[in-house]
Amino acid sequence: MKFAHIADCHVGSWREPKLRESSTKAFVKAVDKCIEEKVDFVLISGDLFNTSFPPVDNLRIVVKKLKQLKDTNIPVYIVAGSHDFSSSGKTMVDVLDSAGLAFNVARGKVEEGKLFLNFTVDEKTGAKIAGMIGKKGGLEKSYYESLDRSSLEKEEGYKIFMFHTALTELKPKELDKMDSAPVSFLPKGFDYYAGGHVHVIDKASLEGYKAIVFPGPLFPNSFSEIEKLQNGGFYIVEDEKMRYEPIVVHPVMSISLDCKNKNPEDVEQEILKEAKGKEFLNTIVTMRLWGQLKTGRPSDINFKDVFKKFYDKGAFFVMKNTNKLTSKEFEEVKVETGSVEEIEERLINENAGQSGAFNAEEEKKILKELMKALSAEKNEGENNADFERRIKKEADSILNRGM
Repeated sequence: MKFAHIADCHVGSWREPKLRESSTKAFVKAVDKCIEEKVDFVLISGDLFNTSFPPVDNLRIVVKKLKQLKDTNIPVYIVAGSHDFSSSGKTMVDVLDSAGLAFNVARGKVEEGKLFLNFTVDEKTGAKIAGMIGKKGGLEKSYYESLDRSSLEKEEGYKIFMFHTALTELKPKELDKMDSAPVSFLPKGFDYYAGGHVHVIDKASLEGYKAIVFPGPLFPNSFSEIEKLQNGGFYIVEDEKMRYEPIVVHPVMSISLDCKNKNPEDVEQEILKEAKGKEFLNTIVTMRLWGQLKTGRPSDINFKDVFKKFYDKGAFFVMKNTNKLTSKEFEEVKVETGSVEEIEERLINENAGQSGAFNAEEEKKILKELMKALSAEKNEGENNADFERRIKKEADSILNRGM
C-alpha cells in the first residue's frame, strides 16, 4: 500500500500579487509527484482552499489536477478544514464530492445524541478511512465529545483516521494559544492518523495511537512560515514507512539582523553583505530586523535601493519584517485606561510631531481625519476592490492636503 498525505494547501492564500499563485503551483507540483510515484490514493486533511469561495482561476486549476488524479485511477479522500466553511456551513469539499473528484470521508449519522462515523473503503487497497471535519475556533470539539469511538475501534483491517484539529499533547510552544483538543478525542487503534490544521511538520506515536502525522502546509502561509519552513511538502507512506516529500516552488534565503546601536547606513551595509557574491535566481528573500537604532528612524533605511540590489541578482520577491525595529527618536507612549476615544486622543496628542513630516498641529488634524477615513464601512452592494479603492483615494486626498 502506498498513499500520499497532504494538508493545508490553502490555495489562493497570499494577497501579495507576486506570491498569489505560489500555493496553486505547490498543489500542481504535489499532484504531479503523486502521479509520478503511482500512489494508490491521496489524503487531503482539510483547508484545500484558503476560503470557502476560492477565485475561479485557482478553482479551475485545482479541479483540473483532481481530474488528472481521477483519470489515473488515484482516488482522493478529503475532510473539510477550518478555512473551507462558508457562513452557511457549505463547503467546496461537498462540490468536489458531488462531482466525483474527491470523496468526503467525514460521513456519519446522529442517533440518540451519539455521532456514528462511517468508513469509506478504498477499492484498490481495502484501506478503511473515516474522518472528522475541522472548524474555526476548535468548534469541532462538540462533535468529538459526542463521537461513538467504540464502533470505530472495533472495526478490523487497515484503518486511517483523518482530522483537522490541533492536539494538545503535540502542540509546539509557539502555538500554545491555539485552540486544541486532547489526543483522547481520537478513536484508538487506527494504523494512521492523518492530521491537518497545525502548520508544523511532525509525527508521533502515543499509547493507543500508532502514527499521528502532521505534514505541515503545502506552501508556507505567512512571512514567519516562509522564514522557518522555507518550503512546504507532504508525506508519502509506503508499506507503513513514511518519507517527507518537499515541494519547492521558490528557493528561500532568510536574513536576520540585530540592529542594536546601528545607524540606518550600517543596517543597509549589513544587509548588502549578505548579497555579496551570491545569485538569487527565482528566490524569495526574507529580512527580519529588530533592535533599537543608535540614530535615525527605521524609515531612514533605504529599503528601495537595498531591495533593488537583490532583484538585480534575480530575486523573485523580497519582503521585510521590522515590527521590532525601533528608534530612540520615538518614545514609548503610555496612557491610562479610558474609553477608546480618550485613548486615541491621548495617543495623537503625545505622539504628534515626532515623525518630522508635519508640525504637531497639522499632524494631529491629519491623524484624526485618517482614522475616521480608515474606519469607514463598505457601502451596500460595494465589492471589496471598489471599497479598497475608495478608502485609498480618501486617504491619499487627506495626506495630499497636508503636504
